Order: sequence, then C-alpha cells, then structure tokens
Amino acid sequence: MLKSYLKIAWRSLSKDRIHSFINVSGLAVGIAVVLLVGLWIWDELRFDAYNQNYKTIAQIARKEVSKSEVYISEGSNHFPIPLADELRKNYNELFRHVSLATGRSSHVVLFNDNRHTAQGIFAEKDFTDIFTLKLVAGSKAGFSDPNTILLGQSVAHSLFGGTDAVGKIVKLDNLQPVKVIGVFEDLPLNNSFSGVGFFCPYDLLVNTNEGVKDNLTNWSNSSFFVYAEVQPGIPEDHISDVIKDVYWSKIKNSTAQIPGNKVELFLHPMKDWHLRSEWKNGVHSGGQIQIVRLFGWIGTFVLLLACINFMNLSTARSGKRVKEVGVRKTMGSNRNQLVKQFLGEALLMVVLAFVVGTGIVLASLNWFNEIAGKNIAFPFSNMWFWLFATTFVLMTTLISGSYPAFYISSFNPVQVLKGGFQAGRSAGVLRKALLMIQFVVSIVLITGTIVVYRQIQLAKNRPIGYDRNGLVRIMMNTPDLKGKYDVLQKELLSSGGAVGFAQSSSAATENNYFDDHFEWEGKNLKPHGQSFALTAVTPEYGKTVGWQFVEGRDFSRDLTTDQSAIVLNEAAVKYMGLPHPVGKSIRWNSHQFTVIGVIKDMVKESPYKPVGQGLFFMVPDIGPEITIRLNPQLSAATAISKIEPIFKRLDPSAPFDYTFVDDEYARKFATEQRIGTLSEVFALLAVLISCLGIFGLASFMAEQRVKEIGIRKVLGASVYTIWQLFSKDFVVIVLVATFIATPIAYYVAHNWLEGYEYKTDLSWWIFVVTGIGILLITLVTVSVHAIKAALANPVRSLRTE
Repeated sequence: MLKSYLKIAWRSLSKDRIHSFINVSGLAVGIAVVLLVGLWIWDELRFDAYNQNYKTIAQIARKEVSKSEVYISEGSNHFPIPLADELRKNYNELFRHVSLATGRSSHVVLFNDNRHTAQGIFAEKDFTDIFTLKLVAGSKAGFSDPNTILLGQSVAHSLFGGTDAVGKIVKLDNLQPVKVIGVFEDLPLNNSFSGVGFFCPYDLLVNTNEGVKDNLTNWSNSSFFVYAEVQPGIPEDHISDVIKDVYWSKIKNSTAQIPGNKVELFLHPMKDWHLRSEWKNGVHSGGQIQIVRLFGWIGTFVLLLACINFMNLSTARSGKRVKEVGVRKTMGSNRNQLVKQFLGEALLMVVLAFVVGTGIVLASLNWFNEIAGKNIAFPFSNMWFWLFATTFVLMTTLISGSYPAFYISSFNPVQVLKGGFQAGRSAGVLRKALLMIQFVVSIVLITGTIVVYRQIQLAKNRPIGYDRNGLVRIMMNTPDLKGKYDVLQKELLSSGGAVGFAQSSSAATENNYFDDHFEWEGKNLKPHGQSFALTAVTPEYGKTVGWQFVEGRDFSRDLTTDQSAIVLNEAAVKYMGLPHPVGKSIRWNSHQFTVIGVIKDMVKESPYKPVGQGLFFMVPDIGPEITIRLNPQLSAATAISKIEPIFKRLDPSAPFDYTFVDDEYARKFATEQRIGTLSEVFALLAVLISCLGIFGLASFMAEQRVKEIGIRKVLGASVYTIWQLFSKDFVVIVLVATFIATPIAYYVAHNWLEGYEYKTDLSWWIFVVTGIGILLITLVTVSVHAIKAALANPVRSLRTE
C-alpha cells in the first residue's frame, strides 16, 4: 500500500510540473529561512555556553537606588580593587570562586623578531577556574605566578609557528618577560571573551603599573570587573540580598554621595550578559533577546507563507483530481485511505523541499555567517538536529497538507462521476483569506525593513560633536614611545602626512573610565548619582579631533593653571544644572578643578543613545591612545606611508597597527546593520513566496476561465477589460490586507523603536509606500497570466463547444 501511495504521489507531482515546482520551491525557500533563523537563534541562546559552569557564573554589578527610581548606568559593572577580596574572604559560603579582572586591552607580545598585537586581560587566579579555557598545550596550574602568560592558539601560532610554545619566554609590550605556561583553544565568536588572545595574572599588572599599585586599598577608584562562580543551589536573588550593602558600607560616608541615595550590589548572571543587557528602573527591559524573538517570528511567518501557498494551490488544483477521487471511492477506498494518500503526497513534497532547502542553506551559509557575524556550521552530526528536522518535516506536512487532504477526500463520488461537481464556495473564500494573510505578513516585513533602515540612517547622520574623517587611532603599547611625545609630534607634523597629533586615555569612540566622586554647587538636588565618563587628554586633543565649543576655550600647554582645568560636554552641563559653568569649581576626590570650556556632545558610545555626561582633563603626556589627523591634501595611503617610518623608527618593537576612527564608529552600527540586511533578505523572500502563490493562482484562474475569456473576446472584450477582470479580486485582497497590516506593522515597529532612546519617527508615508509597492508587485505578477490569456486565440478555447 505504501509503495502504491508513493508511486501515485510521484506521478501526480511529475504530471503537473509547474504546480509542483511552485510548491516545492516555495516550501524550500521557507524551510531554508527557518533553518538559517533556527541555527542563528540556537547560536544566540547558546551564547557563553562554551563555559562549562555558565549557569552558575555571574558578574557583580551595582544599581543606584533613590526614592524615585532604580538606576543602572553603563559603568555599573566597574568596581574598586578591594571588592573582590572582600567578597572572597567574607562570603565564601556564597561563592566558589571570585576574581578581579581588567577589561580587554591591546598589547604587543614579542618573541625574538616576531611581534603580534593581541587583546589581553589581566585577572586573578580564580578567573581560570570560573571560565573555561580548553588548553591544547601546557597547564593553567602556574597562573598564580605573576610572570606567566596563557596564549591563545592563533597568537601562539603567529609567534612560534608549528613549534611548542610552552616554556618559551615572551615579552609583553617589550617590557616584561613572561613565561608561556599554556596555550588555549581560541574562544568562539559566541563567547563574551571572544577575540582575547592572552590572559596574564593580575599581580603582573600590580608589579608593572604604579597607578594600580596605588589603588590596592582605594574604594573610590572604580576601574575593574568582578566575576564570580556561585555555590550551586543558592538562588541568585538570595545572594544579591546578602551582598547588596558590601560596597555601600565602604563608600557611604564619602562626601561625594548624595543624601537619600544608596548603591546596592546585585548579581548579573552570565546567561543574561548577552541577551538581557538593558535595564529600566532596575529591571531587565530587553536587549538581544528582542532580536532573537523578532527573527523567530520572521522565520515562523515565512514558513507560514510557504505552507499557505501549498494549501492554496492544492485546493485550487483539486478540480483536476475529482474523477480520481470518485473512481477510488467507487472501487472501495474509504476517506481515511484517501487522506493518507494525499498526506503522503504532501510528505513527499515537504521532504523534497527540505532537501532543496538544506541545499540552499549549505550554499548560503558562508554568506549568512558573514552578514550575521557568526561562525555557524551545519550540524550534520547532531542527533538532536535530525530529531528536530524529522519533527519539523512532519509538522510542516500536517500544516500544509492537512486541509487539502481532508478537502479533496470529501468529494461526493456520485456528483463527481456525473460531471456535476463544482468546488465549494468556501474553498474560494479560504484561498482568498489565506492569500490575504500572505499579504499581511509581507507588508509587515517590508514595513519593518524600512523602519530598520531609517533607524540606521538616523544614527549614521547624527551629529557626533567632532570630525572623524581622516582621524587615525594608534595604540602606544610599548614603553619605547614614552617620553618621546615632543619628538614624535614634531616629526609627524613635519613629515607632511599629519596635521594633528594628540594622546588620550581612551579612544574617540570609547569610554574606558567612569567615576561619580564629584561635587559641585547644587549637586544634592540631583535624583541619582550617575557616573561621569572621564578622559585624560593632551592639550592638542581638542584641535586634533575637532571639538566644537559651545562656551569657553580649549586647553593650553602654555598655561600651568590648566593642569587643574576641565572641559565638560553639553550632557554634563545639563545633568549638573549649571547653565553657565565656565569659571565654576568642581571638586573631584578632594582636588579642586575649574571649568574652562563646554563642547558639543561627542558620541563615544552607542549612536542610538543620548550622550552621557563627559569630563575631559589635561595631562601633558598621557597614553596609551594616540590620535592623528591625516593631511586632508593627501590620500590616506600616501599620508600613512609618510608617518609609518617614523613610528617604526621610534617604536621598533611594536608592529605599526592603526585603525581609522570612522571605521570604528561604523562598527557601532554592526548589530542594527545585520538586522537590517537580514530583514531585507527575509522580506524579499516573503514577497517572492507570495508572488509564487499569486503566480500559481493566476495560472489556475486563467485555466479555469479559459472558455469565459474566449466568449468575452468573441463578444468584443478588449485586453484591458480582461486584465481588469483578472486583477480586481487581487487588488481588493491587497487593499484589505494593507488595512489589516498597517496597525500590526505600526505596533511591531513602535515596540522595536522603544528599545532606543534616540530613534526615528514612524511617518505615514512608510505604510502608504509599502501598500502601493505590494499592489504593484501583485499587478505585475497577475498581469503575466492575464495578458497571456487575453491575447490567446479564442478559437482554440471554444473549439470543443
């Protein structure tokens, strides 16, 4: 029986090849989208799962609590050095491991003449117990020795080639010799520490950095991260309640604190770092999880469109199989057997579509990875994937094939064999309803794509408070350049390749240091103590990056009083409530500073958020960031060729690595750009699937009404009249779908934009253009068959009458 079903199913598919092609290709595209989206979602949900204990790993964070709100700032995970030791010693019943760690920073690792610039982290020994590092050589047991290093596999290969790196002595920043004790497997892209090329003991930083050494017991300098692995079985909320006052007990008597406010610690679990990173009034308000849900719905809807096509075309073509059903029922087949047969045909088609869809995924996976910023591999060896695939095929078969199967098997054999059968009116109504759903989904996807594009363009065109064109960033990773500021500046400017040169503690596109220990007149009126982003700069920094002054002046190397001067951004002035701050005094950690200028806000963090309060202070020679403005009269390549030899001569131990500031700024759009690109692709595929369905239905209508069209032509109907006859039903469906889809699209787009503080508006023309676009696409698709039918010779269609 099964063999007979398969034979009949295959004959049916091969007999009507156009119908079969439309169904298989539509389903294949839908399945390919679902597979790609599913693999992407799985990769996102498994973010940081590389760590064996990631369910019990957390980061210590803080929230500022006032009477009116709970505030969590961007600097909420930065802490002073003593906090980790406090938690480790006094709360060991809550934590298995606690580790202090720096953020990642760029350093030069040298071995003989080989040099490699890599991102590195300095951390306490417990760090290697908290996080999983899969060693391919050596051991992490000696990580407590301050003169050791763990190298990533790619860094080790760059330095040593195929030889064993363990036991070798390398130099860090051409300053400190350290011994390689282990080589770890490069961390995957879906890992919070992806791209980190080495780990060094925190004690090495203490031994080589006087600033760190001076702050070992200082509770007011917040520059480090604190990670922990909690004891199994203890709820996170309970731990947060127990430790919430640890930090506050050390700083509450500080004069910088605002009366009535309080700082509380809490745990931020690793499973939420990537997916739930946004806060509102102390509660998770979203993050990457919103994008995961969005693409989950998109994948579901695209597959739904393909299933609708299958159902529509199968029921539309059912008239061709009425006699087959009638004969089978007359010969003794019952309805269950017919249902099985038609479901078997649907299963065969879905299996073919799944094979084709898998081929599409394999062919496009490299492109998809590039767009999505992933390194996803097709899970051929994963039994869970094939279990999911089997379930998915069966579910798709039921969704797409159940109605056609039950509908076709319900035909009355007497009516069928007498030739009096006509498809029920309900079938036509259902086809129109399903087609309308297709249009609704397509309109929502296209509208969402336009909104995403507008949001990206809004942020790209946002004033950023400085001129990033022609700016180059270079890290001063070795001590060779220290003390050579004047020489380097003079030679670079005289080379003709640069017209500006400055140093700073952080790049033009980053904030690395936050502090809230400030006092000023009227501070106690503020609702919460939000941290300031601090940047130390050399006097030429403002001129080099192109500061735009609102009030006051820039730093001057000739004025010794500017050693105690600061420049504020507009956000800081607004936050502090100082309408004319120039000349006002601000106290920072018991030091008195005078405001000499106010600049327009520099967009250093997310371009989709308001700029936070920033404060710049002058240091005559500060690193490690070097910012250079290239000569605008020269090409970038020519200008770089002029400055490169100078760096190589003055800093021979470091590779000449540089980045353009506008490229770094562009990376801030990476997530939204990926969303936009993927949305465009999925929207186009949704429209393609809908067009396939319209094409198939228009073909069916042309075939069904061929004699009617012949009679109309004989009676004098024009091509336009016949085209209008074909098109009017589809036009009505599109108009109704637009009416239904517009509020849905508005709701979805509005909710997505709510995740951004700096956002575009939802203009009415977006919905009008989308509706008109869908209408034009529909008319073009229908016109192919309408005009073909209108131009056909009526003699052929009426010959048998």
